[in-house]
Amino acid sequence: MMYDPGFQPIYPAWLAYLKRARSSGEMPLQVAIEREDGLVSVFQAVAPVKDGDPESTYRIVERAVKFLLWSRGGWRIHFQGPAAVGRRLKADYSETGARAFDARTMSAVYERPFEVALHSAATFPEAREAVHFPGGYLDGFRIGFDLGASDYKVAAVIDGEPVWSEEIPWSPGEQSDPEYHYEHIQAGLKKAASHLPRVDAIGGSSAGILIRRQIRIASLFRSVPEALFESKVKGLFDRLAKEWGVPFEVINDGEVTALAGRLSLGETGVLGVAMGSSEAAGFLDNDGHIPGWLDELAFAPVDLNPEAAMDEWSRDRGVGANYFSQQAINRLALAAGLSFPAGMKLPERLKEVQGLVARGNMQAARVFEQIGAYLGSAVPWYEVFYSFRNLLVLGRVMSGPGGKIIVDKANEVLAAESPATAARVRIHLLDEKSRRVGQAVAAASLPEIQGVRP
Repeated sequence: MMYDPGFQPIYPAWLAYLKRARSSGEMPLQVAIEREDGLVSVFQAVAPVKDGDPESTYRIVERAVKFLLWSRGGWRIHFQGPAAVGRRLKADYSETGARAFDARTMSAVYERPFEVALHSAATFPEAREAVHFPGGYLDGFRIGFDLGASDYKVAAVIDGEPVWSEEIPWSPGEQSDPEYHYEHIQAGLKKAASHLPRVDAIGGSSAGILIRRQIRIASLFRSVPEALFESKVKGLFDRLAKEWGVPFEVINDGEVTALAGRLSLGETGVLGVAMGSSEAAGFLDNDGHIPGWLDELAFAPVDLNPEAAMDEWSRDRGVGANYFSQQAINRLALAAGLSFPAGMKLPERLKEVQGLVARGNMQAARVFEQIGAYLGSAVPWYEVFYSFRNLLVLGRVMSGPGGKIIVDKANEVLAAESPATAARVRIHLLDEKSRRVGQAVAAASLPEIQGVRP
């Protein structure tokens, strides 16, 4: 028995759309996402010339455009394709359209007015990507940290080996005073420093969207008033870097997941997915560099069911945050007939369900099976937008026996539904300790140290 019988994975619908487009005469369809510094990511597909089902065409193309927007990140969508589709995209991704949340958020992140630009082939922009080889520096005495919604993880690392690590509970989303966040992070760093003879570098990861170490948007600071966010939160890591006076790098937690994959697997072509309070993702390409994309797959669609779970932020349905997170565990557990005390928060509900699995409860085990079914169906859809050979899954949801259930079910569904993808992509689950604190250890490797003292 599965607990989400209405689930409609997008990949089969995408294949059906492409088949329909090619059989009815095809025309080019191109989407480009433009972000900071004139960087442009280009995606190419096809559209039907004679379209007998324009509503279905728009539905699947819009889902692909939204996936591109949140995987790449940017302040401008460039579109070349059917004129009617372009006009609807322009209307929907506007301040008053159905995707107003997406437009407003990207405008805030990139500090530019958001727009959809319609093109002919002659005016469509060329791709311009960044090349960034992240982390992997193991020398010296380092501190790594990973900021999540229910706890933050800190590690003291010597020459790439963790000598101390801890998960420290906190409640950042409920705090309106940013000094709470600063003091907790600073206390964790000092605690890690007490386990080292000196500190040569500090590397960190954080939930949310960061550009050049600056926090642009993050649920960790959702209760901070806008004025305080601008003056106290945006440059929080710059403040810490100045006070510590050592190389100090912070990137998105998903990117560190991909880096953790490279360090643990010794391979490139890694899509890392961390399932915690939300879904974080990061991508390390086949050449071993991070392209600097946004990788906010929490907002990327994975379910076409028009009655799918609704995201609390964007009010959109069927996006990753409700399928690969504590939120998903809670939703599915309730559907399975499990109950919780009214005041119990999501992290504690997750622990309760994990405990039930460990004690042999089949209802709870099937909750994790459903997550695995989601994941197995999502892998080929992810492969449409990312070229990867290794899918690394970690985070709090993957802890305990539930993590293995998720991976086993994902592999089963992937092999049955998309055998070609199953032959290319391996799903990896790290050991228990690495699942929980591996991101903090990987984050420690981010900064390059110049002239380390012997």
